[in-house]
Amino acid sequence: MKTTIMKTLGSTVVLLILAVSTLDTAALAGELAGATLPDTLKVGEKTLKLNGLGLRKKAIIKVYVGGLYLESSSKDANAILASDQSKAITLFLLRDLTKTQLVEAFQESFDENAVDKAGQKAAFGKMLALIPDVKEGETLTFTYLPGKGTTLQVGKKALGTFESKGFADAVFSIWLGPKPPSEDLKKGMLG
Repeated sequence: MKTTIMKTLGSTVVLLILAVSTLDTAALAGELAGATLPDTLKVGEKTLKLNGLGLRKKAIIKVYVGGLYLESSSKDANAILASDQSKAITLFLLRDLTKTQLVEAFQESFDENAVDKAGQKAAFGKMLALIPDVKEGETLTFTYLPGKGTTLQVGKKALGTFESKGFADAVFSIWLGPKPPSEDLKKGMLG
């Protein structure tokens, strides 16, 4: 009888440990629409925290989940754009997209939101030239580091870095400006 009780107790402990470890893993990541993004993102010497996740839909089609990473949480898009702190936006693709589709969407949002369009147009064009076709499940990340600039990455591969806070403001305004690709996306990213 003692052996049966010990086996039952042992099984219960194992199940409890598995349940707790599963909860812990879920707490370390943000999930939305089948996409999972990490709770933190290491950028240079900084560890950025996931501020929020938003879903980009076009009509009824789910396009990507956007995650905003900041040094300290904020719900104020204008304050985020104005701050000269490290920040990143990661787009987790929910479908295959061509370079043309991405470039057109980014250009449209840049034109509608960037404050200094004329001053950033050339650098923005150079960044758009680097954007490749992307597959479902891949990520595009835009990371700003003060004094270093804004880096575009696909997965873990850096494609290019563009100097100036003005350029970062123009890029981040695509999602945080007054006319984002969708209000739900912006609201979700702002937490």
